[in-house]
Amino acid sequence: MPLNTESKPATTHPEPCRRFSVAPMMDWTDRHCRFFLRLLSKQTLLYTEMVTTGALLHNDAHRFLQHHETEHPLALQLGGSTPADLAACAKLAEAAGYDEVNLNVGCPSDRVQNNMIGACLMAHPALVADCVKAMRDAVATPVTVKHRIGINGRDGYAELCDFVGQVRDAGCRSFTVHARIAILEGLSPKENREVPPLRYDVAAQLKADFPDLEIVLNGGIKTLDACEAHLQTFDGVMLGREAYHNPYLLAEVDQRLFGSAAPVITRAEALAQLRPYIVAHIESGGAMHHVTRHILGLGQGFAGARRFRQLLSSDIHKHPQPLVVLDQAAELLAGR
Repeated sequence: MPLNTESKPATTHPEPCRRFSVAPMMDWTDRHCRFFLRLLSKQTLLYTEMVTTGALLHNDAHRFLQHHETEHPLALQLGGSTPADLAACAKLAEAAGYDEVNLNVGCPSDRVQNNMIGACLMAHPALVADCVKAMRDAVATPVTVKHRIGINGRDGYAELCDFVGQVRDAGCRSFTVHARIAILEGLSPKENREVPPLRYDVAAQLKADFPDLEIVLNGGIKTLDACEAHLQTFDGVMLGREAYHNPYLLAEVDQRLFGSAAPVITRAEALAQLRPYIVAHIESGGAMHHVTRHILGLGQGFAGARRFRQLLSSDIHKHPQPLVVLDQAAELLAGR
């Protein structure tokens, strides 16, 4: 299956709908994962892993930007804090056809902090505003920001409003709010997704105080029932780990959140539609596990699910014909 592999004139995509999205997740939301998730939902907005400006400007940009045309609507998340570099990367994203460019102001890891990337930027709202303005001046593609409700030492509501207000004044109209603060010292990125308490009330107050802005809620959302409840307050919801570990949740998104009348795809149908993509990837020199590692969660919640996961996580590496193992796994999904 063909990939977008070369720079090309900017393609005009409509403003993506952010009613439901899957979060950018390092080592998870690569192009193979996104192709699979798109089979389950046509409407969900998908995000890349975070890509740093240095990776795009000083390495093989094609490797980071390539994607399958069916992945749209698709957003590129950038990590960086130099306005000129972010503007240059936004141009690359626009040329590659992305529907949105998102700036990461939420990642709490030490590694990105040392490079002035991620959540530490919440302490520098004027710099974030400069970055957003530089990108918006460079491209017509929508520019958005994903951030926390605060960081340790700067976790008051007034400071959150100051951050959002300055970035809004630079032209950003859409904010995805992870409803936890980030603790920048002493907690791992994993702990920062679990230890600081969720404060949906803070995010809701932000929406009430900035009614003209699009506010998308992120953090701790696990069910479509919860999505429907949050959409009474927020403009959109973003799921992260739950969407990855339980991807079949996406199969009803189009019907429940977007009003689609299309039939809900079955697990078996999704895997059958993924098979030609896997074959093409193998024929191009890739390994099957590049794709199948992302679909283990498809085997969840039914008799035989454990065997499904075993086939695709262990047995597939031992068999001389991995497609045979894939087909054995597919048999376990028959009628599901």
